[in-house]
Amino acid sequence: MRSVSCAILLALSTGSGLYAQNEESRPITSGRYTVLQTWSQEKKFERPWFVRVPVRRSARKLPVFIFLHGNGGTAERSMNGMMRRLRAIAASHIMVFPDGYARSWNIVSERSRADDSAFVEAIIRTLAQCSNVEPNSFTIMGNSNGAALVNQLAIESKLPNIRNLISAVSPLNVYQHNGKGFRARGKDNNYSNIVRPPTGRRLLNISGTKDRLVPYNGGPSPVIPAKNGRLAFVAAEESTFLWARHMGHRGERLKKPTRTQGKLGFYEYLDGDVVHIKVNDEGHGAGGAVSEKILLEFMNHPPKLLETL
Repeated sequence: MRSVSCAILLALSTGSGLYAQNEESRPITSGRYTVLQTWSQEKKFERPWFVRVPVRRSARKLPVFIFLHGNGGTAERSMNGMMRRLRAIAASHIMVFPDGYARSWNIVSERSRADDSAFVEAIIRTLAQCSNVEPNSFTIMGNSNGAALVNQLAIESKLPNIRNLISAVSPLNVYQHNGKGFRARGKDNNYSNIVRPPTGRRLLNISGTKDRLVPYNGGPSPVIPAKNGRLAFVAAEESTFLWARHMGHRGERLKKPTRTQGKLGFYEYLDGDVVHIKVNDEGHGAGGAVSEKILLEFMNHPPKLLETL
């Protein structure tokens, strides 16, 4: 275990078990770090997260790219794969890989019952204090179950540091938006309270038309469990439209892509600040069909919505 050089995260005996103690600002370095967290399944549990800082000569502060693995995955396995796949992003960003408890993130009926939003927020707060981090330039990308956590952070997190949110193969589920409004996870994952998510953030969703786990056109998953059967999802294009409308779009839902690139259809709202990429003829691995170049174009797009923060 390495202690965080920018701020030490300590545990409380109640609640989520997280708070930050400030130190003199120092750079974050590559390595393994932990957050102490207490919840119903564990007490003062050390939750790991991994950091890779690019080698460089410049003292310029760097943006942060956080990747949340899918159900059954691990931070280390994701790190090994994403560092190879996203070479340009890894060369220009501090790469961060949190580890989900029991190889999952707590959304509805997963093995983890932890407050995973608090875990990710603790990491962000710590990194934002580091001298080599650009504090208002965080991108969070998740795949599948990790993307569901990205959606929940988009709904609930008030942190001003988050700039881009990228969800691969998991649009909103019907707990997160029931047709009447966005909902906070709440105690015991009851999703009983309608909330108003922060505005001014940029969102990208990637979904495959032949996904057998998360139906592109919405409805219950044939596989993913929920409290009363199977987890149901909002249709992928509708999910992005709900976000676009919340962020300020006043028009109708796009019926056709604004542009295409091979088997990719781009549904772009608000000058590209809210985007859905439809991946034709791809299943639950649709995120891999979107190139690093496309991800970088989205991440580096001059923001319009951030002017509202």
